[in-house]
Amino acid sequence: MKPIVRVEGLSKQYRLGARARHDTLRDSLMSVLKSPLRGGRGAGETLWALQDVSFEVAPGEVVGIVGRNGAGKSTLLKVLSRITEPTSGRVELYGRIGSLLEVGTGFHPELTGRENIYLNGAILGMRRREIGAKFDEIVAFAEVERFIDTPVKRYSSGMYMRLAFAVAAHLEPEILLVDEVLAVGDAAFQKKCLGKMGEVAREGRTVLFVSHNMTAVNQLCSRAVMLSDGRLALEGRTQEVVAEYFRAGSDGGGERVWPDPKRAPGNRRMRLRAVRLISGGHVNNEPDIDKELAIEVEFWNLVPGARNQAVNIYISDATGTVVLSTANTPAANSVEDDWFRQNHEPGLFRSVCTIPANFLNEGTYYVTVYLVTLGPISVEAEAPQVLSFNVFDTGVMREPGAGGRWDGVVRVRLPWRTEPLTPPDAATGDDAAGGAAA
Repeated sequence: MKPIVRVEGLSKQYRLGARARHDTLRDSLMSVLKSPLRGGRGAGETLWALQDVSFEVAPGEVVGIVGRNGAGKSTLLKVLSRITEPTSGRVELYGRIGSLLEVGTGFHPELTGRENIYLNGAILGMRRREIGAKFDEIVAFAEVERFIDTPVKRYSSGMYMRLAFAVAAHLEPEILLVDEVLAVGDAAFQKKCLGKMGEVAREGRTVLFVSHNMTAVNQLCSRAVMLSDGRLALEGRTQEVVAEYFRAGSDGGGERVWPDPKRAPGNRRMRLRAVRLISGGHVNNEPDIDKELAIEVEFWNLVPGARNQAVNIYISDATGTVVLSTANTPAANSVEDDWFRQNHEPGLFRSVCTIPANFLNEGTYYVTVYLVTLGPISVEAEAPQVLSFNVFDTGVMREPGAGGRWDGVVRVRLPWRTEPLTPPDAATGDDAAGGAAA
């Protein structure tokens, strides 16, 4: 089958501190005249956002593009959507492209929502009649009926986002490019968008989906491509690529420390200092299944009188599915701890969460940590997949002759009782009694 997207030896280089383009002859001349005055500052400093990337996408495939921040994911989609030109290599596209790379990509702020729908459709090469047939569906999905004749510059970011996605998804491009912009929507909108992308895929159209949400990537994508430092690191089945994404991103040990607050994850309010796994009385990222595992999070509070600060921990399995989330807030805490509601002076603090023995099943898990302030919620620091650990099954819950591992993510000892409902003689029945008499 002929691919609908073919990428061959694609590379993109940026010169640090330089303008990406000159719009006029005057701009070009002024750049030449000014360059001697810069004294060579920054000369020769370049960044390869993409290097020799090659892959193909078949018609109707949904392909996830994954990688850490700065891996080149967004640059790849910008080249595919012709927003930026490659430095070398080539891209072949055999279909009409719809792009959702930034909030309101392709929207003109002075035009109304209605006018922007028709403008985007025209850019895609659609006739006015074709756009009109989809118009009501787009507006209903975006939930902007009351504001459809209002200039989009007056829209909230949420309204802007909903309309941008609705236009990109409903105007029937053969290829749909979607970047991480879904993260700006609320949970209900994200679920709605993911459902629409699944519908687009079932209709046989091609989707390239960039996201840090590995659960969504697993749900939507049959195949995935992982970028690392601008290069193609891995390509294959989604579950295999996602598992490698987590392995490559985790520390691999049982402890991660940021000794310098200025370089630690966070902001002017809170910063991480350390995350570590403790089992058996020492740092350990291979706990036995029948031993407790403590997750310690050390952090700096940098604001006098701060309160309502919370440590959130997410534990994911090898597929990216979150199997456990918890926080040191009163509602989520099983012990009495007044720290959350108290005012705190600047200083270093430690929160410890203990996972009981015989709770998580054997397997590989990844720890993500967030520092947040509640009321309203504000994420102050994040450390995605900062550590990984392997739970080793000692066989403590395996009965002799019972065979292999227990199924499921959790493997908890639960209370069971078994008792007779009838006397032993009554349970045997007439046949058993007759057999005994014979």
